[in-house]
Amino acid sequence: MRARIAAALDWLGRQTLPLRCLVCDEAGSDGLDLCADCHAALPWNDAACPGCALPLPADEPAARCGACLREPPRQAAAAAAFVYTAPVDQLLLRFKFHQDLAAGRLLSQLMLQRVPAFASGALLPLPLHRQRLRARGYDQALELARPLARSLQCPLWHGLSRERLTAPQSDLDADARRRNVRNAFTVTAGPPSRLTVVDDVMTTGATLDAAVRALRRAGAAQVHLWVCARVP
Repeated sequence: MRARIAAALDWLGRQTLPLRCLVCDEAGSDGLDLCADCHAALPWNDAACPGCALPLPADEPAARCGACLREPPRQAAAAAAFVYTAPVDQLLLRFKFHQDLAAGRLLSQLMLQRVPAFASGALLPLPLHRQRLRARGYDQALELARPLARSLQCPLWHGLSRERLTAPQSDLDADARRRNVRNAFTVTAGPPSRLTVVDDVMTTGATLDAAVRALRRAGAAQVHLWVCARVP
């Protein structure tokens, strides 16, 4: 309910107020709440590992990182629009924890400027546990995925649920993150053969890996990951 009210107020504001840059408060441009200068300074993740989206040196845009070479990931491919750094990190924090749906709308619009080649078939917003969803009032992955699906004319698939409430991943190291999300997801319907999981941030990838593991066990032939930002 809170998300619907906030979205309605946001829509009304956009009908009556001029575009305003969410980073520096100057006038927005090109239909975005982002000015031209701030757009030019965005930390696009254009040189990245195709297996896990880890940022790489600019002269290695197609190379796999060492971790993916040593142990290929479960997902078929991964992409992130941005490196998780300023100003995208602050926009994501505002969107995720402060009910700033305007920031989420802007981030979705920017993700559409870097659509990965694999983003066809169904999109799956990574689900929140129902208790965390009640506390937050909205699912940030779903708020990102809706406009992506609408623009790309892809269906949204909701056959994955988070059955176990886990501790916040931000409080844990890499090994603890993997243990924390082990068996956290359940597939509730037969998955499509080609699926792209959408989320806001990928840090170690433990949560997304747990989701991919559940989907592959349930019969998904190809699972891809598309996130807004990747932590370097």
